[in-house]
Amino acid sequence: MPSSGPRTARQRRRWRAASAILAIGLVVGLSACANDPLAEQYKAGDNKGFIAANGFQVKEIASADRGAPVVFQGKTESGVVVASDDYAGDVLVVNFWYAACGPCRAEAPQLEKAYAAFTGKPVSFLGVNTSDSPETAAAFASDYGITYPSLIAATDGAIKLAFADATSLNATPTTLVIDKQGRVAARVIGQLEDASILQTLVQDALDAQ
Repeated sequence: MPSSGPRTARQRRRWRAASAILAIGLVVGLSACANDPLAEQYKAGDNKGFIAANGFQVKEIASADRGAPVVFQGKTESGVVVASDDYAGDVLVVNFWYAACGPCRAEAPQLEKAYAAFTGKPVSFLGVNTSDSPETAAAFASDYGITYPSLIAATDGAIKLAFADATSLNATPTTLVIDKQGRVAARVIGQLEDASILQTLVQDALDAQ
């Protein structure tokens, strides 16, 4: 059995050096966390421009910097034709999704929760299904308790074209908050993990003059 006797002077020096390096690493790591402006911004509840490590992004757009109104028209999963004019004067939340998208399934309850929070207020929600049939989209809504409609864009390129300037449809899920004038006021890219984030963005758009 190897001896467990006293360390040599050389071993003691190596041990002290390794301990010092570890301590410095811990201090630097803790300092980086404490001074991370994104972490502080998130903890403060101000998600404007927040970008998480996993790629989740929240961006509010100042009124003066918003582009032209988004003009669209299409059919929902139930065959009803809706257009941007139908939402004039409302704050409109548009969520891009498809049924096989794992993050889309995970965020569905949070979207419905945010939708329910604005019952009775001039706020509307509309999905844009980018790749499924009406039947698949309807089944998804039934399975996940989604009570607002979705446009079916798989066979209607005009829907995707209408939103092309507002967001990349390759980044799914993406959620847009469109102001009362039909302009994109905020953009959420990635899975919405907490309804309160979206509710804050919607309320900001609702309160704006």
